Order: sequence, then structure tokens, then C-alpha cells
Amino acid sequence: MKNMKSILLIAAAVLIITGCGLADDNAKPIYGKESGLPANCRAYVQVVVDSYRARKYSADESMNALERNCGINGISWKSNR
Repeated sequence: MKNMKSILLIAAAVLIITGCGLADDNAKPIYGKESGLPANCRAYVQVVVDSYRARKYSADESMNALERNCGINGISWKSNR
């Protein structure tokens, strides 16, 4: 009986750890299936860096865009896949 309780406790702990949204939404870049636009911060940051390096936007414009989308109140933290 004691072993059964231990097994159930371990199983519950594993389910809680794996099922509580601990997956990182920004672990890999995600792009919209139809639009091809960045859908999470990791993808968006790369787009901004590439645009800056191509001299499409200034550093100030790039930083403002990063803050707006991926800053503390950014709209891209949770992707809608």
C-alpha cells in the first residue's frame, strides 16, 4: 500500500510538472502558417535583427519595435498557433 501511494505521488508530480505550461513558447521560432509572419518573440527578434543588418531600419526603430512586441508588456510573448 505504501509503494502504491509513492507511485501515485510520483505520477502526480510528473503530470503537474509536464502539464502546467512549462513548455517555452519561445524555444524555437514560429511563423504563421498562412502569413509567414513571426508568431513568437524568438522569430520576431530574428526578423528585426535581419532588417537592421540590411539597413532597412535604424537601431532606434528596431529597439522600439522589439520593446513593443517582446518587451515587458509585449504582445508576442504567447503565440497563437
